[in-house]
Amino acid sequence: MNAIQRLGVGLAALGRPAYINVGRADELPPDRSMEAMREATWNVLDVAYSAGIRWVDAARSYGKAEEFLGGWLSARAPEGVTVSSKWGYAYVGEWKTDAPVHEVKQHDLDRYRAQYEETRTFLDGHLSVYQVHSLTGDSPLFQDVRLQEALAESAADGVQVGFTTSGPRQPETIRRAMELEVSGQRLFSTVQSTWNLLETSAEEALREAHGAGLRVLVKEVLANGQLAVRPPAAVRTVASGKGVQPDALALAAALSRPWADIVLVGAVSTTQLVANLAATEVDLDEDEVETLSGLGVPPESYWADRGALPWT
Repeated sequence: MNAIQRLGVGLAALGRPAYINVGRADELPPDRSMEAMREATWNVLDVAYSAGIRWVDAARSYGKAEEFLGGWLSARAPEGVTVSSKWGYAYVGEWKTDAPVHEVKQHDLDRYRAQYEETRTFLDGHLSVYQVHSLTGDSPLFQDVRLQEALAESAADGVQVGFTTSGPRQPETIRRAMELEVSGQRLFSTVQSTWNLLETSAEEALREAHGAGLRVLVKEVLANGQLAVRPPAAVRTVASGKGVQPDALALAAALSRPWADIVLVGAVSTTQLVANLAATEVDLDEDEVETLSGLGVPPESYWADRGALPWT
């Protein structure tokens, strides 16, 4: 699989008017109406598909992302596209950038069943992977056998069962989730986790997951835009030497990990996406990999800083 085929488009920052990505605001339509955001989403998807990207990732909590994606799939009828989405969070922002709360998390059987039907309605037969959204060690899912069994039943619909992780204890969550079984079969076949040059703590656990046969998706590779807008000096230096911008270098670092099956980009405009695609032309040598590998910060610090990013 070549580099472009290992990229996917994530719709977290396109399906709703507010999100935490740095450097997003100037790339979006000024009014951020539903119609304008739908057009921006379709534009990104058109360019991504033309470039050879065949994976798109959404979630119930990404505002209108599933609806926008479903409309694009119906209108364009693209071939060979894999669609993943997520359940567990509900969008409650009412399409306001200044909403006091934008999403609410709930991992239980009722939420899963309701959101699974909603997702299937919007994506109309295109859903390939359905993931638990931001699984953490304290999630009720780990004790809820009925919920685990319900998740396993989706395999009968031809849908793979996956989970995503967030927070400073991603490695523990990944390893624990990998052990879950229903009727003697491993419950999860995909994992999507945060990995970037600043937050590398999940790397070994993701390597183990890949080795065990799970498909590994990597998210937040640009650290919610921070590695593009305000990257460390070492990133700027290596990027300059390669003739690319910091965003492409950060994505190339993720692509250099053999355990990363799909690397998600969160571009909100075709300009951002084209800049991101330069990552596929970057080859990092051992010295450059070593230089970049020293940029990681303690996960507790990283996630505290991420939690302080404003929704704008």
